[in-house]
Amino acid sequence: MSENNGWDTYSKLVLQQLETLSTGIEGLRFELQNVKDQLTELKVKEDRVQDIKAWKEKMDDIASPPQLKQALEEIEELKEFKTKSITAFMVIQALMAVAVAITNML
Repeated sequence: MSENNGWDTYSKLVLQQLETLSTGIEGLRFELQNVKDQLTELKVKEDRVQDIKAWKEKMDDIASPPQLKQALEEIEELKEFKTKSITAFMVIQALMAVAVAITNML
């Protein structure tokens, strides 16, 4: 009978160890899933970085940053010229209208 009692104690110990191992494995599975999720996020970010890198290379083939800056400055100059030209044209038109009005009065 003492042999049976020893086996009961041993089987309980084995079951306890198996439960501990099972809990540990579940914890590892959970952590592994987290790592997989993070890896997926990193791959998505890496793809985005690659897309941006490819876009930048294409842009560099078209124009360099200093060239783009110069082009923007030239556009600003053209906008200012347009504004000045339209203003001058309007002033000349007003002066012509006044001159025509004075001519008609005489």
